[in-house]
This record gives sequence, structure tokens and C-alpha cells, in this order.
Amino acid sequence: MKSFVLTLGEPAGIGPDCVLLAYQNQPALFADIVIVAKACWLEQRAKELGLNVHISICDERLNRDISEQTLWVFDPTDDAARVVQAGKPAALEAESVVTCIRVAAEMCLNQQALGLVTAPIEKAILKDGGFDFPGHTEFLADIAGVERVVMMLASSQVRVALLTTHVAIADVSDLLNQEDTKTIIRITYQAMQKQMGIQNPRLGLTGLNPHAGEQGHFGREEIDTLTPALQALEVEGLKVDGPLPADTLFSADMRQNYDAIICCYHDQALIPIKALSFGDAVNVTLGLPFIRTSVDHGTALSRAGTGDINYTSLVAAIDMAKDMAKRSRSTFSGVSHD
Repeated sequence: MKSFVLTLGEPAGIGPDCVLLAYQNQPALFADIVIVAKACWLEQRAKELGLNVHISICDERLNRDISEQTLWVFDPTDDAARVVQAGKPAALEAESVVTCIRVAAEMCLNQQALGLVTAPIEKAILKDGGFDFPGHTEFLADIAGVERVVMMLASSQVRVALLTTHVAIADVSDLLNQEDTKTIIRITYQAMQKQMGIQNPRLGLTGLNPHAGEQGHFGREEIDTLTPALQALEVEGLKVDGPLPADTLFSADMRQNYDAIICCYHDQALIPIKALSFGDAVNVTLGLPFIRTSVDHGTALSRAGTGDINYTSLVAAIDMAKDMAKRSRSTFSGVSHD
């Protein structure tokens, strides 16, 4: 039986805590999951949390006895076990963190695994160690050889996708262009069909400026960039509503009209979804040749090792990865979901 692979991200953060506590309370959830990590990261944290969790090691083929109730781990690193103190990222572990993510992604590319679930990384410590990417999303795109991917956050309340991601607000206007807008919307539409089982996705696009520019009085990005992109897509047969004022588009009455809302910049998307669904939302990377989901929170270093954490986003990310895999198989076999 094929597995999903899960990476712990920053071992000094709450990634290990989330996995251990979720496993303690829902062991069946992990029956088809292999943790790609150093076993000592989990063993040390389990000891700190006072948890008696059985951890077993499998090889690079992810072979394991699925009848055994245990947390399965595959360690792709060459490093010896080192003590990682909760809440204090160690530069010495940066290379191992990156290796685990890379190997897990390669397993998905090689069809050894059904999909990838990731816990949060501590970007600063990785960049100090030579990691040359803004985050997980860009790193995974590079591994997969994909030029463009889309960051989506999804919950039962709303789905949001981003035209720009981790950039300064001052740079957003210059980064918006018609070609990228069209590409991102196409990727979003196709992923909604193939991985989420929505045959005819209803998409809305926010404007960049207040009131979607108020006919050019508050900015021309809607007139010069966003509207022409949507008009070109409509010629292709892909209808998207917008650009629409973001403040009203996320109201209860408006957002229910859309399967996903595409936003111009990071906080325009993440503030509403976190206000509505923090702890239950999932970060999904669209456009990769494999399934990737992640939690909607950071490493929470101050809470690592305390047991005072909420692991519901990890559970949601695992559930969504499994659901996407199921819907992908159904879609390719000719069955769709509305």
C-alpha cells in the first residue's frame, strides 16, 4: 500500500508536537503516512511531552507492516542524532530539514508516495544556512521543475489563491501583470477540477485597490491589468467574476457564491481566511505534479515542547491530502464531484 509522506519542518518548532499529539489521539489517521525525518526529533519531543509513542523505522521504499500500530519514520539524512531543544532552532539541523523536504518531494515525483504534507519551517534559520527560497512553495516548484505554482489556503468557509505571495506591499503593483494573472487563474481552475473534484469552479478575483479602484480614481491596476486578463480568459472559455472590491467579496453572502477567491497579495487573502478558519485551514500548492498540503500556522517556537498547541490544522492538511488523492483518482477515471 502506498503512503503519504509528511515532513516535520523545523524540529525545534511545533511540527513534532502536532504529529505526536495528533497520533496519540487519532492513530488510525497515520496508518498510511510515513514521517520523513530524523527519528530522534520525534523521540526527544515525545520524551519532553511525556508521551509513550511507539516509533518504527522503514526504508526508502517505505515498506512497513500496516497492521502494527506505530508511527513510521524514514530518515534520509546522513547526520548522526543530535539533541534539538524545543523552541531553539539549531543551525546544525538546517541541512537535514532541507534534505527531508527534498527527498519527500522526490518520492512523490517518483510515485513512491501519494502526496506530501508539510509542517512549518523556520525560514530565517534555513536562509542563514544557504536555503535560497522564500519558502516551501518555491522550493517544491524548483524540485519539480515547474515554472509556476499557486499558493491556496482552503477551509470549509472559503478558499483563497494568491497572485503574489511573500513580497513587500510596495512591490505588489509592479509584480501584477496580465500574463501571470491568466496563468495563475488557469492553474487554479484546472486544480479545482482535477484535485478537488469541482467540475465547473466558480472563481472571483479581488481588485488591488479600495473599491476595486473606483473606476481608476484609486488606482489603475484593475483597468490596465486585471480586467484585460479576465477578458482574455473569457475568450478562452474561462469565466471569472471581477475585479471585485475585496471588503465586500469576503462577506458571508458574497463568498458563498465562489468556490475560490483569487487575491492580489498575501494579507488580502490570509487575513479573511485566518479570521474565519484559523487552525482549520490548509495551505495547498496548486500546479505541482503531486499533491502538497500544509498547516496554516508557523513554527510557534514559544509553545514547542509545552503541549499547549492546537494540531487541528495538521489533521485538516492530512485529511485534505487524502481527499485530493481520492478525488484525483475519481476524476481521471471519469467521475467528477460538484
